Amino acid sequence: MTATRKRSQVKPKRPEPSEPGVIVDFIFDEGLFFIAIKNLSDRPAYNVSVKFDCQIYGFGGKDICGLPLFRKIEFLAPHKTITTFLDSSGSYFGNGGPTRISARVAYHDFRGTKKVATIKHDLEIYREIGFIRRPHSSD
Repeated sequence: MTATRKRSQVKPKRPEPSEPGVIVDFIFDEGLFFIAIKNLSDRPAYNVSVKFDCQIYGFGGKDICGLPLFRKIEFLAPHKTITTFLDSSGSYFGNGGPTRISARVAYHDFRGTKKVATIKHDLEIYREIGFIRRPHSSD
């Protein structure tokens, strides 16, 4: 008897539990820009840091890249999102903010394995989007 099996007889492997998938996303909401760090997985991520490939200045000339949020997050819980305000889209584009941005995200998974991902964004897609500022209720 041989140890070779036909492909049709090979059982598919069961999916492994999800690994931490930490991303950086730019959010456009009613003419406002936000930057979010998200842990998409069912497990925590540790020692999360983000490095941008360019300088990003937000509302009032604030150096966004210098925020402690992007230097080190000791613990990022499963499915947690941390969001910070960047600027209004009009102000951001009017001040010549970069539109092509790469974010290098580094973190350790629950086993201590270092993970690194580079996420590329093109904010130019938001430049011509129309929006209406709705008054918020004071309930």
